Amino acid sequence: MSETETAAAAATSTERKPRRLRGHKKGAVTCCVASSARPGVVASSGEDGCLCWFDLRTKDVLLTIEAANKPISSICFKSGNEDHVYVSAGNEILSFDIRMGSQSKPLETYNYNRDEINQIAVSSKGYLAAADDSGDIKIVNTTQKCLYKRLREAHTSICSSVQFIPWRPWTAITGGLDSKLAVWDFSKGRALFSIDYGSPELQNSNSSGSTGQCLNPAFVHSVAVSEEGILGGLYKVCAVARGDGVVDVVDLEYELAPAKSKGPSRAGGLAMSSKRNDLGDGSNNQCQGKRIHLDYSMGGHTAAVSCVAFSAFGEKGKFLVSGGNDASLKVWDWSKGFSPETNSNSELVLDIDVKKKVNWLCAAPTDSDNLIVCDTSKVVKVYNFP
Repeated sequence: MSETETAAAAATSTERKPRRLRGHKKGAVTCCVASSARPGVVASSGEDGCLCWFDLRTKDVLLTIEAANKPISSICFKSGNEDHVYVSAGNEILSFDIRMGSQSKPLETYNYNRDEINQIAVSSKGYLAAADDSGDIKIVNTTQKCLYKRLREAHTSICSSVQFIPWRPWTAITGGLDSKLAVWDFSKGRALFSIDYGSPELQNSNSSGSTGQCLNPAFVHSVAVSEEGILGGLYKVCAVARGDGVVDVVDLEYELAPAKSKGPSRAGGLAMSSKRNDLGDGSNNQCQGKRIHLDYSMGGHTAAVSCVAFSAFGEKGKFLVSGGNDASLKVWDWSKGFSPETNSNSELVLDIDVKKKVNWLCAAPTDSDNLIVCDTSKVVKVYNFP
C-alpha cells in the first residue's frame, strides 16, 4: 500500500449523528454562514425564501424572516456589521437588519444582474460582488449604492462562485461551469490570470494515479479563500471545489507574482490552460510546485465537490473542509502538501457520511458544533470536529 493510500485508510471514517437545526419550512437549505464575531451564531437560507437565525447555545431557531418569494441562492454578512445580512434571490440582492425581527423589510435592493445570481460576497471595503448565470460578475458599491464595475469575458458559461481576497483589497476570484478559475483586479475590471481545469494539459496531469476518480467535467462549483495570516502567515491560498471530485489548493501569491520572478516564462494570457505545469497528481508528493491536488486516490470524493471552506476552529485555517454529491464531508490537513519535505503529503483526517448530497457548508469558530452542513433537506446539520 502506498503512503497516500495508507494515509487515506487511516482517516477516521464515521457516521456521526448530527445536531439538527429546524427553521426552514420546505425545500432544501441552500446556504449557511457562521458568525466570526459571535461564535455559535449561524444564519441559513433556503428554497423556501426564508432567512433563519440560529444560536447554537439554544435549541430552537431564534428568528425566521420571509426574505423573498423565491429560493435564496446565497447569503453573507456585511463586513464589520453581522446584524446586517445580504441575500440573493433570482437576479436580485436584498439586505436585512436582523435586529428588526421577523417583520424586517429590505434595507437595500440591487437589481444589476440580468440572470440568476449564484453567489454573493462582501469585501472589507464594502463592495458587494454577485456572480450570475450569464458568466458576469457585478460589483456594487454599497456605500454609494450604485454599480461599480462589471467583470466579464473570463467566463464563457455560468459563474458559480465569487470571493474577495482579503490581503489584496482590490482583488476578487471567481469560478465557473466553464471549468475556469479567474482572478480579477476589480478596480480596473480586468482579469489578472485564469486557470482552465478543462484543458487537456490539466486533465492529463490530474488523471495520473487517480483510478476510480469521478469522470464528470472539472466545473468549479465553489471557491474558498484563506484569511490573511493563517498558520503563521506562511500561506495565502484558495481552495477550489471541482465537478470531477477533486479539491485543489492554489498558492495565490505565487500565481499573482510577476512572471519574471518565477524563472523561465510559461504560456500566458486568458486563453492559457494554466500558468503552471507542475501540478500534483495526488499519488506521490502532490505539491510539485505551488498547487496541491486532493483526489480519490487520497480518500477524496467520488462525485462532484459542491463546497469547500477553511476551518475557523482551533488553529484557524489549518484544516480544509469539503462536501460533495457523494454525501460525504471530508476534513483535510492540507498544509502538509506545501511542506518542503519530500515525503510530506496532505492528509485526510476525517470522513463523515452525511447521508445526503451537500449543498453548502461552513465552519464555526467554536470548539464543538463547528461544522455546519446544508444538504438537500430542509434541516441544517451540525457536526463536531474533532
